[in-house]
Amino acid sequence: MLKVFLVEDESIVREGLRDNIPWQQWGYNFVGEASDGEMALPLIQKTKPDVLLTDIKMPFMDGLSLSRIVHQEFPDMKIIIISGYDDFEYARQAIAVGVEQYLLKPITRTNLQKVLSELKTKIENEREQRNYQEKYQNETREYEQFSRTNFFVKVFEGRMSVQDIYEEAAKLSLKINAPCYNLLMFSLTEKRAGEDGGFESEAFARKREELLRYFVRYPEHLVFRWNINTYGVLIKGSPEQMKELTARNLENLERICKPAEEDFDWYTAVGEPVERLSMLAECYSKVNHLFAYRFLIPSAHILTREVIDNYMPLETSGKIGDIDSAKLDPELIKDFLRQGSHDEISEFVDSWFLGIQEALKSRLFQNYLIFHIHFVVMAYVESIGYDKKQFLELLGEEQIQEVNMGIEELSLYVRNILEKAMELRDQESDNRGRKVLKRALEYIEENYTQETLSLNTLAGEVGVSANYFSAIFSQAMNVTFIEYVTQKRMEKAKKLLRQTEKHSGDIALEVGYKDPHYFSFVFKKTQGCTPREYRAGIKD
Repeated sequence: MLKVFLVEDESIVREGLRDNIPWQQWGYNFVGEASDGEMALPLIQKTKPDVLLTDIKMPFMDGLSLSRIVHQEFPDMKIIIISGYDDFEYARQAIAVGVEQYLLKPITRTNLQKVLSELKTKIENEREQRNYQEKYQNETREYEQFSRTNFFVKVFEGRMSVQDIYEEAAKLSLKINAPCYNLLMFSLTEKRAGEDGGFESEAFARKREELLRYFVRYPEHLVFRWNINTYGVLIKGSPEQMKELTARNLENLERICKPAEEDFDWYTAVGEPVERLSMLAECYSKVNHLFAYRFLIPSAHILTREVIDNYMPLETSGKIGDIDSAKLDPELIKDFLRQGSHDEISEFVDSWFLGIQEALKSRLFQNYLIFHIHFVVMAYVESIGYDKKQFLELLGEEQIQEVNMGIEELSLYVRNILEKAMELRDQESDNRGRKVLKRALEYIEENYTQETLSLNTLAGEVGVSANYFSAIFSQAMNVTFIEYVTQKRMEKAKKLLRQTEKHSGDIALEVGYKDPHYFSFVFKKTQGCTPREYRAGIKD
């Protein structure tokens, strides 16, 4: 039931409207009254009525002044002005401030009922459309993230001109313009989880949502997904604000993630502010370099230049006995192969070699390092289903040879080993992904007309987490799950509209929409016309 509030300085008129109108019978609750705008405003702010009925001429604050304030603070509230003055200027001003109706005294019961009935219908229709819009936006949010990811990948890889960045951002409704920018990357992974695709716990999903909710609530942030467990945040603001904004983000990341360190691994890296969009690729390069240290310094969750300088001394004595044994931990290499990316290999190797450069001049240590890398990588390769022979053939080596190289040559040698191991990892992941995708497409084909079909239910059917499935589906199909399903539903709906005489409500049910009004909303949103217009041939 809708709420109505009355403002009228004439007590007889006010009491007559309050007591003699069957408000509830007309679909309204009478929630309050006041004798002038000044007295009314705090009560309106408290009761938040759907309809405000106000006189135009009152002491202290008149109806037009009240209407201006209310319309600015509550733009969806409908305002009816009542007046004893048949004056065009009042009507003109009332329309200018967003008044819905202008009624002259004396107000007849019939006229008031007609106006209130029309407003009730209008409010309910607007609410229905807002609900449909919100539902549609929630469903397509995954698509927005997918589009954002593609956009920011091109931006940070330097593949877009500044003009292209602005044009593409406008298409995605991203407010990209700012005097200064910085980039923050963060990852969150579950310690108990196995390889990518394993089911994630509810606690992990909640923690990820908590992180994302924190960032999206501020207009200074543009949040995007980088890969399955890594997100980026483009921070916008003035140069004077940037230090404070960056510090606030790091502080809140730690506040949210630190209590859950026993169950989740989390890392974040932040770059240096830049004042041009054309410099974002440079900013990303620095952040990516810092972010690679999450494998080398697992105890440092916030990765800044200062933190890394404290953890990684620039020089050592060159004695093998002085080398940090943690750098030779097999899990360090395995973690990188499991979670790292191809574009992080150079950063990882350079960072790994930092601090042991003097020791690397020793042929004995070089040979030890090469054997260590080979055995660790081969153990990882075997763990994902390949044998040693396949790996050595990929490297072009039948056996490990003794080496005597310079540091740069040795670095290239190690990068090649890691690159080949990642190729096998990706190949195995692609094979697994193709199997999952094949099963998913078959399931969609059989069930896309079921309203209960969702990303979560489908992921459960094919045995992977919703987060993993969303990533591989979008990458393989170049559309998201919900966009793909909606396309299939709309194609079937168009055939039924043109080839049968079925009512659009029956067609809605047949293609997976229980609510025929929502079906019409989605149809118009995606096809550019209503189902009725399409059936009539207005749009082919």
